Amino acid sequence: MSHAPPHSEVMQPSAWILRWAHLIPSGGRVLDLATGSGRNARHLAGLGYDVEAVDRDAETLALLRGISNINARVADLEQGDWPYASEEFGGIVVTNYLYRPLFPALLAALAHSGMLIYETFSLGNENFGKPSNPDFLLRTGELLEVVRGKLRVIAYEDVFEGGPRPAMMQRICAVRPAADPVDERR
Repeated sequence: MSHAPPHSEVMQPSAWILRWAHLIPSGGRVLDLATGSGRNARHLAGLGYDVEAVDRDAETLALLRGISNINARVADLEQGDWPYASEEFGGIVVTNYLYRPLFPALLAALAHSGMLIYETFSLGNENFGKPSNPDFLLRTGELLEVVRGKLRVIAYEDVFEGGPRPAMMQRICAVRPAADPVDERR
């Protein structure tokens, strides 16, 4: 018996993204990391953002081709060079994906006043299903540690999600300050 959510639910944007997307600066480009089916990319494009939707699954990304305001890019984010080394984004969204070595690159790609909206599974999720490997589960407070001293936290949750698919989730919405303190002294 499958525990997968219905197709219509899979295509719904993340409730966390829905809640905080309005804080992404208007006119800013948005990176949807490990976009999967593109549910969040579609929503953000519908709000008028130019969205860079990246995933390693070319077949799934093909479903996003031709959608206005979405550039679908095939890239294996865990192999090779970071494809956005010289780019900045007004928003970066990540849902249900964790590859810790990307944290520094994500923070470096976030523009001043840019929003990081991130949610994925956390420790304890192994009690409810996949992912269950600790390599793919955030440790308690880990997202807070990632942004500490770099971004200002707007909202953070480390929660049990009930519903049709119980899970342990960690979420953060954080903003890069408009200017670094060093810049303000000049």
